[in-house]
Amino acid sequence: MSEIAIRRDGCAGRITLNRPKALNALTWAMCLEIERALELWADDDDVELLIIDAEGEKAFCAGGDIQEMYATGTAGDFGYGRRFWRDEYRMNRALFHFPKPVVTFLQGFTMGGGVGVGCHGSHRIVGDTSQIAMPECGIGLIPDVGGSLILARAPGRLGEFLGTTGWRMGPGDAIHARFADYYLPEAEWEALKRTLAETGDWEAVDRAARPALAGRLEGWQADIDRNFAGERLADIHRGFDDPAPEPVAEALKLMARNAPLSMACAVEIVHRVRTRPTIEFALDLEYRFTHRAMEHGDFLEGIRAAIIDRDRTPHWRHGSWEGVTGADVSRMLLPLGADALTYEREPT
Repeated sequence: MSEIAIRRDGCAGRITLNRPKALNALTWAMCLEIERALELWADDDDVELLIIDAEGEKAFCAGGDIQEMYATGTAGDFGYGRRFWRDEYRMNRALFHFPKPVVTFLQGFTMGGGVGVGCHGSHRIVGDTSQIAMPECGIGLIPDVGGSLILARAPGRLGEFLGTTGWRMGPGDAIHARFADYYLPEAEWEALKRTLAETGDWEAVDRAARPALAGRLEGWQADIDRNFAGERLADIHRGFDDPAPEPVAEALKLMARNAPLSMACAVEIVHRVRTRPTIEFALDLEYRFTHRAMEHGDFLEGIRAAIIDRDRTPHWRHGSWEGVTGADVSRMLLPLGADALTYEREPT
């Protein structure tokens, strides 16, 4: 069975991720198929809206399929990963700018690459099982796939908190942080999909939606805003309240597991994107890091510890946040010159 199902259904273009045993992890081929569907349907008058969903109960999409990146990267071939990211980011941009309503149904885990497919739509629906996060700093990467733009647009300093910790948001928190728009019990999703396909009426989402129960972020907002307002990662750490309020105590546990260089760069990227909040600028900054991540960052070590050896004990280049300098961050985010991200499709 295909790893992705793309088809017309009445008035809707349908994209269904179909790797439930792999938590619908996004492959390179899936990125290219999504992009082709977006191109085909953008000017098709018979397609009035897009529906993006996924098979299985555990995940909409738990991230990108990164095992091949490890195999090629450890062999000294950084080109595979760089091209994967370029093609994925081009698809993310096309989805962000798609000229018709895009309704996404985000059950279970929606993380990393899944955010790039599920959270750039116009009507993003969560249910009771939804857990949305940008956990890339835990594998030596940074929040990418345009996720830095969503973080930059989140209320207050939630972008810095979520980007450095990878904290998992339930449905109420995801809506509060602007990663999602609507809550609807998952038992009612299929009926809504049928209505959308039959009528093309995207306002049916507004009519079906229910109020979501409040999560924890709204109550934590003031503490997060005060504690994550530093200019750099080191400033944030030094400025933490003592004794630590609940969100800071939670953050310290999560940040202790993550790559210091990645967290420092995530803070810098969110700050820069906040001054220029476009998908193109966000993806450009993200690609500066990911282009260098295997050769000069902690990405290969992060994958090793997480999914190859599974020992959960990565040996990061920097022992702690105190060891990351401004020069370290600058080196990862310098313009790439001739290697800069473009949105032209390369020959296969």
